[in-house]
Amino acid sequence: MRQAIIILSIALLLQGCKGRNMYDLGWDDGHASGYNTTCEIRSTIIEGAWDNIAYSMGYSEGYAAGAKECREGVKY
Repeated sequence: MRQAIIILSIALLLQGCKGRNMYDLGWDDGHASGYNTTCEIRSTIIEGAWDNIAYSMGYSEGYAAGAKECREGVKY
C-alpha cells in the first residue's frame, strides 16, 4: 500500500511538470508567431497542441508579447 502511494505521488508530481512545460512550449510558439506575423517576417512552424489548456494559454500570452515587441521595435 505504501509503495502504491509513493508511485501515485510521483506520477502526480510529474504531471505538474508536464503542464508547465506545455505552457512554456506554447508561450515560445506564440511569441515566435506573434513576432514573425506582426513584423511580416515569415510563417512559423509550431507544435499546435490546442487540446492542451496550458499550451493554449501560453500560446495566447506569448503571441501578445511577441506582437508587442515587434510594434516596439525589438530586434532579434
